[in-house]
Amino acid sequence: MTKFIAFAFLLFSSTFAFSQKNKSKNIETSKPFVLGVIDEIQSKELNEKRILNIYLPEGYNPAEDTKYPVIYLLDGSADEDFIHISGLVQFNSFEWINQVPKSIVVGIATVDRKRDFTFPTTVENDKTRFPTTGHSDPFIAFIEKELQPFIEKKYKTNDSKTIIGQSLGGLLGTEILLKKPTLFNKYVIVSPSLWWNNGSLLDLDSEMLKENFNQPTEIYIAVGKEGLAPTAIPHVMEVDANLLAEKLKESKSKSVKTYFDYFPEESHGSILHTAVSNFFKFFYPKSRQ
Repeated sequence: MTKFIAFAFLLFSSTFAFSQKNKSKNIETSKPFVLGVIDEIQSKELNEKRILNIYLPEGYNPAEDTKYPVIYLLDGSADEDFIHISGLVQFNSFEWINQVPKSIVVGIATVDRKRDFTFPTTVENDKTRFPTTGHSDPFIAFIEKELQPFIEKKYKTNDSKTIIGQSLGGLLGTEILLKKPTLFNKYVIVSPSLWWNNGSLLDLDSEMLKENFNQPTEIYIAVGKEGLAPTAIPHVMEVDANLLAEKLKESKSKSVKTYFDYFPEESHGSILHTAVSNFFKFFYPKSRQ
């Protein structure tokens, strides 16, 4: 009986030890799934530190000569649009899809989008509702003078620069396009909040509308079935987006191409993923062959 008890104890101890060893082994082999890198930049223009989420394409090697297009993503926090947009870029650059070239995605994490994405408004109600608004100028200066040079110095980039913005981000993308069109050569403007300041951006003149503007520039504008904007003076999101597209299509420059997309089954909240997936087909038609 004593021998049986001793054997049972030995068997239990061995099983327990084996189980603990396996458990320890499982813990040791678990590791984080890494989608990209988190970088940061101290901005003098904004007087604050900004977080950047960076997706680097498969095969990226800083020691090699290969250079990549850069896609700058507004609302680029991890809990905003960075993950799903990076996924679209990765998927569309798979060799069996070959829709877009392998690209770097720079997600600009949000601090205060109402502050950064809007220019000053004359609408008193909007000043009251959104007291931090009206500071897009320093944010655009941050992109031009600090962010782009930082990315171009640290990462292997070529001359292709795309900006993606939706809603207030689309408003900012439109402002950059009209005021500083050479900052990017590809603009993805989705459901832009052009109602801001009673639609004043739609009346703005721009050098990119003139015949002597010679930077090749592609603009993709998308809108869903979104209806009335939150304004005292009626603005319909679909109408404003159409007006912007028509304004840009009247550019006298042969270097400017404008594409308009309407998604009647998408709302203001759901449109971005579908629109970004579709804009690749407009900007990179040859790669589908």
